[in-house]
Amino acid sequence: MHAAGAMGPMPAPWTASHFALMFVMWCAMMAGMMLPSATPLILTFATVNRRKRERAEPYIPAFAFTAGYLLAWAAFSLAATLAQWGLEGAALMLASMKTGSAVVGGAFFLAAGAYQWSPLKLACLHNCRSPFDFVINQWRDGWTGALRMGAGQGAYCVGCCAVLMLLMFVGGLMNLLWAAALAAFVFAEKLLPAGAWIARAGGALMAAFGIHLMASA
Repeated sequence: MHAAGAMGPMPAPWTASHFALMFVMWCAMMAGMMLPSATPLILTFATVNRRKRERAEPYIPAFAFTAGYLLAWAAFSLAATLAQWGLEGAALMLASMKTGSAVVGGAFFLAAGAYQWSPLKLACLHNCRSPFDFVINQWRDGWTGALRMGAGQGAYCVGCCAVLMLLMFVGGLMNLLWAAALAAFVFAEKLLPAGAWIARAGGALMAAFGIHLMASA
């Protein structure tokens, strides 16, 4: 991480094809990072539909629900691609696809840490931690209903984790270890019994590290 004004090599100018490539990269990255923590929800949906099929009722495969879930993250991926474009246009991103500014990196950590304690984060996290309640209370029939259910749960997931995903700009968009660490944290806060406390404790550490980065710039 460089201090502001001490940037390394800058990325090449964007083209339409480059924008499309970055959007696809973000979509693939979000699918890989978020689907593991969504597995219990997808399995719950599949179980309910399997029982419906056993009763000779209309059956909807789980991939329809999953597609809706991924559509929500595709919308986030579009916003993230636009943010990346803006950061590169402001000369705040290196050719390695991470920010070279300790101030910007610290601000991202501080924002992510503060958001971990926000009422919106905690409300979205509660919904993400209750897959059975969501499937039962938000059930909709048919393919369109499955897509809407998936998109609705995906929206909760985006609300839970979108700010956290901005830390990819700090660790590097091509840093697989960093992506795995963030995915593991998301998995822990969503699925472990002490997930809500993990979210808060992680947020406090993120905020403290963000302040440290900004103070050392």
